[in-house]
Amino acid sequence: MVGILSDVGNVRSINEDSVGYFKGDNKSIYVIADGMGGHNAGEVASKIAVDTTINYIKTQYKDESVKDMKYILIKGIECANKKIYDLAQSNKSLKGMGTTITACLIKESTMLVANVGDSRCYVIKDNKIVKVTKDHSLVQQLVDNGSISEEEAIYHPNKNVITRALGTNKIVDIDVYKIDLKDIKKVILCTDGLTNEVTTKEIENIVTNNDNEKSCRELIKLSKLKGGRDNISVIVFEGECKDDR
Repeated sequence: MVGILSDVGNVRSINEDSVGYFKGDNKSIYVIADGMGGHNAGEVASKIAVDTTINYIKTQYKDESVKDMKYILIKGIECANKKIYDLAQSNKSLKGMGTTITACLIKESTMLVANVGDSRCYVIKDNKIVKVTKDHSLVQQLVDNGSISEEEAIYHPNKNVITRALGTNKIVDIDVYKIDLKDIKKVILCTDGLTNEVTTKEIENIVTNNDNEKSCRELIKLSKLKGGRDNISVIVFEGECKDDR
């Protein structure tokens, strides 16, 4: 079974994260998003991002090549970006809303991972956790240019400032990674509500030693025990094992 869970956390009154997935005969799509904006605008943005991306791929993806997979995945996210942007421009109460997105599109043993923002994708391979995506954040830029170390980034006061989001501009830049699922045991998608509280080693230990549903419960439980200052969302699913998909 796919593990999928979202929690408001200990501090926030509204859960602005959204999660979703679809499994068809020849494709699977998993999406996670972390919304931002005043009032409930972040909640609106993240839900549009997840629903639009999944629906676009369900209707447009047939049995294409990997090259076409990438095009369709990007187009789905671009469609979500346009919907969020247009709605924010037309509704004063939603002005400035946006969201991160990380999405996995799978066909047979090929997985494409697309991301905008700082929601992450990890894989478990050879019993070790590997981060697939790269954060679009101020702190990541500081790490990249050598201003701070990876260790300093963990506790940096501006670690939640992102440099890319869906819905904040007409055009969005999307990173896409191609992954061969051979020898990959698990795939994990999560928002920063998890990674701000729980270490990658702790994620690795929980996902390696539990089934997918329990992994999600235990990860959120640990995040809340360590503070739970943000909304927390996690999706865990099988890698090479096709029975789960």
